[in-house]
Amino acid sequence: MEYILIIISAILVNNIVLTQFLGICPFLGVSNKIATSLGMGAAVLFVMTLATIMTWLVQHYILMPLNIGYLQTIAFILVIAALVQMVEIVLKKVSPALYASLGVFLPLITTNCAVLGVAILVIQKDQSLLEGVIFAMSNALGFTLALVTFAGLREQLDLMEVPKGMRGIPIALVTAGILAMAFMGFAGIV
Repeated sequence: MEYILIIISAILVNNIVLTQFLGICPFLGVSNKIATSLGMGAAVLFVMTLATIMTWLVQHYILMPLNIGYLQTIAFILVIAALVQMVEIVLKKVSPALYASLGVFLPLITTNCAVLGVAILVIQKDQSLLEGVIFAMSNALGFTLALVTFAGLREQLDLMEVPKGMRGIPIALVTAGILAMAFMGFAGIV
């Protein structure tokens, strides 16, 4: 039951993008097309899950035993940067089209505060490795849900007659705000 609460909470109630406001840069930057959003979501799922596993291990088997917990942020950033480089290399070989469509946003996963934020939250909440992995995967799925939903809304907005002063980023920001308010409706579930 505890794992189900973690999943529902991370995906809907405390959505990493829409309620905690982490990962806004890729949320706004990659959400023009649903296909690109799905690709970014898959990359974030992979990186966030692996980063959480690696950072949990670094925290519990290196930083804590050596009593150097103050290096947590730097160590976590280095682990995440290495993982993103690995994902970039794999995507370039496996799916050149997805690699090209993600463009500059793939390296942005390195600086995506959602990935670092989840890794730090797992440590702050003193979760076990399994709980941390479930939490990370759920947050990545919540990130993907928000990203794909927003991309679908933006694709619809491109078909609508939007006043000239609201076209582009202004209507995207208003839509993102309304989407965040919609997710606030899930607040009483967990």
